[in-house]
Amino acid sequence: METLKALFKDYFGTEAASCEKLAASGGYRTYFRLKAADGRSAIGTIGTVAEENRAFITISLHFASKGLNVPRVLKVSDDGMEYLQADLGDASLYAAVAEGRKTGSYSPSEVELLKKTVAYLPKLQFEGGDGLDFSVCYPQSSFDRRNILFDLNYFKYDYLKLTGVPFDEIALQDDFERLADDLLAADCPSGFMYRDFQGRNVMICDGEPWFIDFQGGRRGPVCYDLASFVWQASAHYPAALREELVYAYIKAARPYADLDDEAFRATLRLFVLFRILQVLGAYGFRGYIEKKSYFISSVPYALANVATIIDDGYRSRYPQLCGVLDALSKSVRPDESSAEDGRLTVEVTSFSFRQGVPADKSGNGGGYVFDCRYLANPGRYEPYKKFNGLDANVIEFLEKEGGILVFLEQVKTLVFPHIDKFIERGFTHMMVSFGCTGGQHRSVYSAQHFAEAVAAAYDVNVIVRHTAINVNKRLK
Repeated sequence: METLKALFKDYFGTEAASCEKLAASGGYRTYFRLKAADGRSAIGTIGTVAEENRAFITISLHFASKGLNVPRVLKVSDDGMEYLQADLGDASLYAAVAEGRKTGSYSPSEVELLKKTVAYLPKLQFEGGDGLDFSVCYPQSSFDRRNILFDLNYFKYDYLKLTGVPFDEIALQDDFERLADDLLAADCPSGFMYRDFQGRNVMICDGEPWFIDFQGGRRGPVCYDLASFVWQASAHYPAALREELVYAYIKAARPYADLDDEAFRATLRLFVLFRILQVLGAYGFRGYIEKKSYFISSVPYALANVATIIDDGYRSRYPQLCGVLDALSKSVRPDESSAEDGRLTVEVTSFSFRQGVPADKSGNGGGYVFDCRYLANPGRYEPYKKFNGLDANVIEFLEKEGGILVFLEQVKTLVFPHIDKFIERGFTHMMVSFGCTGGQHRSVYSAQHFAEAVAAAYDVNVIVRHTAINVNKRLK
């Protein structure tokens, strides 16, 4: 961080008054926003691989020379491991279309942003690829058979084998080889392949899309990026909107390449299949192995996307692969309360000690468990037995007695600093559980009111589950 501060002073001629660590991304780079007292700012990056840093810096400088919408690299450390780039703000495309993603119904303004982004993609791919020294790309310069088989095995080893779904490994490998043959023979123009073209890597500045995190790019088929974007698992784009986005891309790409509409769409479907397999491998690695639970929450949506493109031709050509995907789709269902945006999720649960402490499905070990049984119990009195801690008469009883209010203040004093640290360190899941004898009165009141306090105090996802009365809600 000290090196970033020195780079900032050298570039701007003044000290950085603040240096704020930004939320962690899917990779291993660390980002900071450095800001001077006069408001000037830059994004500082600390990388872990010199070749990856060099790739980003070289590609960014080349794109900037073409006038493309990418952040300018401002200053680089002598060892190339840290650098400053222009600050594009905090407004990502992913956040800008959050309401549409949540409801599945995208507003005209959201659709316009998505179409504008997709229509800009050919400029990056064709103009950006023109004259680029692809030898600097990391970890390889072009999309090839080794790249394809690496990603297919990523799916097999980091996702499929961890699910426990049985499969014939030899038959699956045969399907992988056929899929690789088909991808390499596909009729798709070549250009700069962004590799991770998705909403979180697009920033919106003055209504226009700007593009970040393209350090994994290489020379390759342009279909890959369109498949990545339009079939992004967490986007939930309706079929009609997908069609609009594909049309917007084809129209924008025609000045650069002679595209046959029908052939292009057939090739695109093949790359959608391949991209989703690669994404499932990434979700498995980040979720099951690195224990970042929000990646697992997107798995059902990725599998649902696969179901929309598999037809009888694919089942005949890749029988084992399609059979595996069918089995996976049946074994996994979307959890509507799952978090998908990478923010910390605070999961607050009420339960009955008779049924046992709730399991933590995130794999993080269960978090805080608070015992409410020492508090006055409304359930001992007949007028309250048929009610629960969400009902006005039970709330009045507990608050009048008073002990539960003191208890919850003590809980906040203990847990809130923990939430602060989890946010600072980029963690994605915390579980806080409240138990009482029947899981109906004291624990329900405590969980509900604590969850509401968290939602009011923090920009995090808040889920509250009342297991004994079968109520699940996302508060925020």
